[in-house]
Amino acid sequence: MTCEGKVALVTGSSRGLGKAIAQRLAREGATVALTARTLEPDPKYQGSLRETVEEIETLGGAAIAVAGDLSDSAERERLFAEVVERVGAPDILVNNAAVTFLRPLDTFPERRVRLMMEMHVVAPLHLTQLAVPAMRERGRGWVLNLTSVGGDLPQGPPFAEFDRSAGFGIYGTVKAALNRLTKSLAAELFDDGIAVNAAAPSNPVATPGAGSLDLAKTDTEDIGLISETAYLLCTGDPKTLTGRIAHTQPFLREVGRL
Repeated sequence: MTCEGKVALVTGSSRGLGKAIAQRLAREGATVALTARTLEPDPKYQGSLRETVEEIETLGGAAIAVAGDLSDSAERERLFAEVVERVGAPDILVNNAAVTFLRPLDTFPERRVRLMMEMHVVAPLHLTQLAVPAMRERGRGWVLNLTSVGGDLPQGPPFAEFDRSAGFGIYGTVKAALNRLTKSLAAELFDDGIAVNAAAPSNPVATPGAGSLDLAKTDTEDIGLISETAYLLCTGDPKTLTGRIAHTQPFLREVGRL
């Protein structure tokens, strides 16, 4: 299947994974609605919605930008309504926007726990709820949640040094919750022809966000693997390709793309 004639809403698309996925969907014919907090270029950040739109349009694609704070419920409703008004209800929803703090669990601030839960779990659920009515009416739709191998359960005891010291406890917890949410949505929306999947890089990707957290210095993965995985999950047959928690390299080998 293709993205021709479809609308794709991609969150967190001013930079990093979201930008790469938005560009790929636009290249395949989708009209892409981009959202993040950074609309105009800002020297404090690498990338902006305006720059992503310009790069997509330069290559012949179609895109709009709608800035918003996805940690706020009212903002999510406002930006979703604006997307529908400007380009139509999304056929494809990519929940990529995230915020990450790395701290030991015994000192993790409650407000940051709540913010991470809001961004990684509540916001994807809310946006999916907003997108479902039009998808259900059309009898088709694709929802993709960006997750992480960090959502996999640590093996042990004994526990690996990484799991004992890295401070990834809350990050892993919210991604595990997102994985469970993905599976539940896939099951509940299966009869409506709506595919719900999650995708994760098999290894860290050297994005601006990973750099700010001092990650992705070694064993990095090409960002093209996640955009290819996203494209396949956002165009596959909802009756056979749904409910997947896909790690890029094993998934792409499975489908003959790696």
